[in-house]
Amino acid sequence: MSIGERIEADIVTAMKARQEHRVTTLRMVKSALKSKEIDKRQPLTDAEETAILSTLLKQRRESVESFTKGNRPELAAKEQTEIEMIEAYMPQSASEEQVREMVQMAIAHMAAEGAKPGPRDMGAAMKLVQQRILASGMRADGKMVSEMVKAELGK
Repeated sequence: MSIGERIEADIVTAMKARQEHRVTTLRMVKSALKSKEIDKRQPLTDAEETAILSTLLKQRRESVESFTKGNRPELAAKEQTEIEMIEAYMPQSASEEQVREMVQMAIAHMAAEGAKPGPRDMGAAMKLVQQRILASGMRADGKMVSEMVKAELGK
């Protein structure tokens, strides 16, 4: 069952349970998926659906930060609830240890191909690590990955 199909089923369930906030959030997610599908003019792949959800999560996190700075805790709490609902549809998140292992393997692979990689190879290393994370079927926070790659290349 794809993400879109799961959301469809959960909207019906939430409507029957009269969970207004959940229905609103899921409809917003469904709308974003449908909009992208219309733009593309063909059904979305699982990777594309996941990318859209990642974008929505990023927007919500930025909103939480803004509302917290603006002293609006009730709105920040609402956005945080939406984050939790959306994350339920995302693939499993990679742990720090798994990401660190992938970063080290990617840098070792780069070193095997040529000279010892340094800080100037940050872009190439990030690309390689992101590919490995996607291939493993997991997801990871880009900021955390970037910091780990930077630390490993600085050694």
